Amino acid sequence: MLPSENIPGANPKGVIVRSSLYSVSETMDRFQAFMQQHGITIYVRIDQQAELRKVGQTILPLSFILFGNPKAGGPVMSSIPVTALDLPLKLIAWEDHQANVWIAYNDSTYIGGRYGLSPKFIPFLRLDELVSKVLDK
Repeated sequence: MLPSENIPGANPKGVIVRSSLYSVSETMDRFQAFMQQHGITIYVRIDQQAELRKVGQTILPLSFILFGNPKAGGPVMSSIPVTALDLPLKLIAWEDHQANVWIAYNDSTYIGGRYGLSPKFIPFLRLDELVSKVLDK
């Protein structure tokens, strides 16, 4: 995990940041393959670097995946519709100016507290195990 004070211009309360040994593209490919193998719905994968290139801007590699499990997320959104601001779940990967690659995602406890969710919903929001399985292979 990376302390938030090490992320330039950010104070990401409720965000978990980890390093990746892979490029941004390979990191996201690994997440996408894992999710597809485990029946997790991928709603969209966006390469922000490519999108910004279309409008004449440049950034270092930055991508995100929007994903979830409607069977698990549906009851959460049905119970408290405003949770749709954080659901489906997101995971981002980016490269910094030292060529380090990072991933970030919302902390399930933070999301739970933000919306006052029942503890029974928290396990469906927890990404730590998924991230470890993908990055620690």
